[in-house]
Amino acid sequence: MDASEEIDRLIEGITDWRGAAFADVRKAVLSADADIIEEWKWMGSPVWSCDGMIAVANAHKGKVKLTFAHGAKLADPDGLFNAGLEGNARRAIDYLEGDKVDAAALQRLVRAAIDFNRTKLKKNASDKAKKNKEA
Repeated sequence: MDASEEIDRLIEGITDWRGAAFADVRKAVLSADADIIEEWKWMGSPVWSCDGMIAVANAHKGKVKLTFAHGAKLADPDGLFNAGLEGNARRAIDYLEGDKVDAAALQRLVRAAIDFNRTKLKKNASDKAKKNKEA
C-alpha cells in the first residue's frame, strides 16, 4: 500500500469530527502545490513534502495537529499557528472540534514552507556540497 492509500485508510478510520477535519487539512495542503508528495512515516504519520518536509499531521484525542517542520522560520500573517510557539524550529496548528480549516490561509502557509525549502534548504545543501568538494 502506498502512502496516499495509508492516509486514506487512516482518515476513514477516524469516525468522529477529526476524520472530516483531517480530510479538510489534507485537501488544503495538497491543493497548495502540484509538486507536493505524500509520505507515510514514523509508524503511521502522514507527511507532506516538497523539496523537503513541509508538515506532519496526527489525530490526537480532542484535536488534529498539523506540525510544520520549519514553522518558526515562516511568516504567519493569517495567525494560523496556535501551538508549539515557544520552539526554535517547529510550529503547529491545533484544530479543535468546531474549528473550520481556512483552506486559503493554510495554502498560503504551505506555499511559504515550500519557498523556505526551495531557498534555504537547497542553499544549505548546495553550500555543504561545495565545502565537501573543497575538502
